Amino acid sequence: MLLHIPQVLSKAEVAGLRAELSAHDWVDGARTSGAQAAQLKRNLQFPADSSAFAGLSQRVADALARHPLFVSAALPRHMLPPMFNCYRGGGQYGNHVDNALQRDRFSGVQVRTDVSTTVFLSEPEEYEGGELIVEDTYGEHEVKLAAGDAIVYPSTSLHRVEPVTDGARIAAFLWTQSWVRDAWQRKMLFDLDMTILKLRGQLGDSEEVLSLTSTYHNLLRQWGE
Repeated sequence: MLLHIPQVLSKAEVAGLRAELSAHDWVDGARTSGAQAAQLKRNLQFPADSSAFAGLSQRVADALARHPLFVSAALPRHMLPPMFNCYRGGGQYGNHVDNALQRDRFSGVQVRTDVSTTVFLSEPEEYEGGELIVEDTYGEHEVKLAAGDAIVYPSTSLHRVEPVTDGARIAAFLWTQSWVRDAWQRKMLFDLDMTILKLRGQLGDSEEVLSLTSTYHNLLRQWGE
């Protein structure tokens, strides 16, 4: 499931993050990658050892955790701390799949990456190129969203960032271990949750809505881990 989540961050929140990020030095993104990924990756990354990193990362994490669409789609069990990258001057990231296991830099817990998320911090008109291309069984999907909006997709997806030929593309990105490992099961639960919300708005807590709600929670109980 490829899901666009609007307004995870307000314009004021984006501006605040951008101002603080610009006040610090960035490092070569290849330094944070394995040998194979480093050959494909040309970008800058905000250093996780910066004194400002934890606070900035937590602001993005908190915004996602309080957004009902993100919670419904990702069913987060463990969110890795959001990081920040910047593409400019031809920077790009070739086709790749994210590492299956990553370690939380703060808690040390090893996390399985089920759900990938990018929160855009640059407006589309601020840069040329830089589209996120996500491949699935239905083909390639091109993503370039407004600042503050997020895209959520399975971490099993082959994806890339196209070269940025002008301006700068700044974004936050992170991975989540979900309570539900399987991407199709997460999608079915998300679709069912959205249907229940719509029916509640039309019918209130009718017998039928309560029955669907029971089914949702029993499926989550069956598929959750």
